[in-house]
Amino acid sequence: MGQEIQHSQFTEADFEAFRRRLAAETDLMTAWLRDGVFASEGGIGGYELEAWLVDPDARPAPLNEVFLNAVDSGLVVSELATFNIELNASPHRLEGDVLSRMHAELAATWIRCFQVAEGVNARLATIGILPTVSLSDLTLANMSPLKRYRALNDQIFRLRGGAPIRLHIDGPDPLELEHEDVMLESAATSFQIHLKVGAEESAAFYNASKMLSAPMVALSANSPFLFGHRLWEETRIPLFQQAVSVGGTERAGRVSFGQGYAESSVIECFETNRDTYPVLLPWLTGEPPDRLSHLRLHNGTIWRWNRPLVGFDNSGTPHLRIEHRVIPAGPTLTDMIANAAFYFGAVNWLATEIGGDPHRRLPFEDARDNFYAAARHGLDVPVTWLDGTVARVRKLIRLALLPKAAEGLRRLGVHEAEIEHWLGVVAGRVESRRTGAWWQREWVQRHGTDMQALTEAYLERQQSDEPVHTWTLD
Repeated sequence: MGQEIQHSQFTEADFEAFRRRLAAETDLMTAWLRDGVFASEGGIGGYELEAWLVDPDARPAPLNEVFLNAVDSGLVVSELATFNIELNASPHRLEGDVLSRMHAELAATWIRCFQVAEGVNARLATIGILPTVSLSDLTLANMSPLKRYRALNDQIFRLRGGAPIRLHIDGPDPLELEHEDVMLESAATSFQIHLKVGAEESAAFYNASKMLSAPMVALSANSPFLFGHRLWEETRIPLFQQAVSVGGTERAGRVSFGQGYAESSVIECFETNRDTYPVLLPWLTGEPPDRLSHLRLHNGTIWRWNRPLVGFDNSGTPHLRIEHRVIPAGPTLTDMIANAAFYFGAVNWLATEIGGDPHRRLPFEDARDNFYAAARHGLDVPVTWLDGTVARVRKLIRLALLPKAAEGLRRLGVHEAEIEHWLGVVAGRVESRRTGAWWQREWVQRHGTDMQALTEAYLERQQSDEPVHTWTLD
């Protein structure tokens, strides 16, 4: 939802005009896909990393405006809350030493941001949910001063009839509360992987991304606590789904696993956007239809865990990307690039393996149930995999998916040393069961439920950039 709007108050005429433009642009996108206008080449990757600004006491520091002015980089932008920022990457062709180049670029951006943060008496943290965040931080007073955020809040509560958000998350220490705005969303930060795909293969890659969501969320889990409650291994999943719920007016939530696989193309997602989801931001951009700006703005207010995106190459050619949103931020830059390596390789293999017909190999309902079970319980939960086989996620990754991810990276032309190094990080984490969520839980088990001390210990280790499975509990 990166498109800014010029005002946050709308009339019914605005909504009606926007819906007309949305329908026309969806029809145009359908015609472009039919006529081969979209780019046919894929194999280009990138990412977005959401990070926290924290103060000397390891609590959220609402300083992103002064921070962003000092950074002055197009790769570093605002997020919903004034204590969050987003770091972006250049697109990279997935070949050669691409993973090391991605890591080097992220490290350079990170170092620059860390230096600027120190200048405003703050630090950076990458963690799915910051253990020290409190309800008192999640207020409109800490909302970034962009009109799209204020409009998003207003429109969600308009659709809810003013009813508060009701948050209920099960776990060892269940959490239930009500909240009066959308700022709960800002407690959930992620590492979002982007993959450019050819138009004809878009359905296969979209479906494969859904199928991989369970192992991806299990191996990357890094959000076991919220407000001091021990909840899911990746508590960010239920938190985000409930934080922007508009209630009973939609068949599917604004944040969801979706309603099924794509049958022939990701255009089906955009048709569902048009037909199912009420418009939240009816800003009329003034751009011509062939920029698809209304279609893209509306799509940006529907946060599927795997979301198709439309972009334009430098030549103006439209292209499709898959945004894989299931992974939390952190624990380290190395861990996140390793997660991306596993995803790029595994999805490339699986998209080829299943072709356009995943239903026969893994029914959608199983892929969905796998995802939520893995988010809740992590690496040791049993899941259903291809052709009805059942295995614990950890075993599935070790014995089946890691070799296939390596094969997928080789097909892309990634160097063997790169494959061994980056997938080795994932292998070490999975074999030891030591995810970020595991480390946080074990640290609390040993040292007690002091969330500030936990965060300080986490930040100290994060700065080393050593993979989380090598971290000590001292």
